[in-house]
Amino acid sequence: MRILGIGIATLDIINTVDGYPAENSEVRALNQQRRRGGNTTNTLTVLAQQGHRCSWAGVLANEPDAQYIIDDLNYHEIDYHYCHRITGKAPVSCITLNLSNGSRTIVHYRDLPEFSFQQFSTIDLTPFDWVHFEGRNVEETRKMLERCAAEHPSLPLSLEVEKARPGIDKLFRLADILLFSKAYANHCGFNDATDFLHFVREQTAHSILVCAWGEQGASAMDAEGSVYTSHAYPPLRVVDTTGAGDVFNAAIIDGLIQSMDLKSTLSAACRLAGHKCGIPGISGLISSLTNKSGS
Repeated sequence: MRILGIGIATLDIINTVDGYPAENSEVRALNQQRRRGGNTTNTLTVLAQQGHRCSWAGVLANEPDAQYIIDDLNYHEIDYHYCHRITGKAPVSCITLNLSNGSRTIVHYRDLPEFSFQQFSTIDLTPFDWVHFEGRNVEETRKMLERCAAEHPSLPLSLEVEKARPGIDKLFRLADILLFSKAYANHCGFNDATDFLHFVREQTAHSILVCAWGEQGASAMDAEGSVYTSHAYPPLRVVDTTGAGDVFNAAIIDGLIQSMDLKSTLSAACRLAGHKCGIPGISGLISSLTNKSGS
């Protein structure tokens, strides 16, 4: 299937430490890596490993750090010719990865403009079987979703809602699949995924609703209001949780594209996200899971 993702790509600099440093302290990193990050491009990377033909549309800076991003997209065979290329600085996330528990703390720098509706409007959507949006740049994203619905009403649209942004709830009725984070549910005052999904159902009558809840698994609600839950599948040892939510989202999209039932899709997504937490990064994620299953 052909999948278009709208969002950002970043250069991630990951410093691994054996315990999170105290403020105003100096610690030695056990390891340092550079990776290509960004929620949508992470999700596309996993979908590409699952056999889908993926394209990314976003803003790409013309500067040396962006070449690392381009090289990684090329490696994973993700098309990026829809990107808007400008002079500027590639977004950078400096990540402190705590080896003792796998947690990560992110300091993000970004000064690039967001991908605009005007740029999106030039994309021919006819070849695509699915369009996935990162929930950011709310007003422009609203126009993008409305264009998709008006021109291609049968084209499935998924929307990731990770952070609370002003007016983002106005997008809920425009997407077919809503992928929520625990952080967003907590922001809305909920400490239970199922309760949160019932709350969101009041704002959208037709969407499939999914909410990942970390080590407590995930919940989903279909268009008829039936609720499904899955427990988590933690690895024997948590190594790296960076990007686990993006992996989860990819598995949800993949399952729905394959017409799997929602309960099975939810379980598969929790399983893949759990496997990701046991390995560094997401490159080779699917092959490492296949090798693990066959061993």
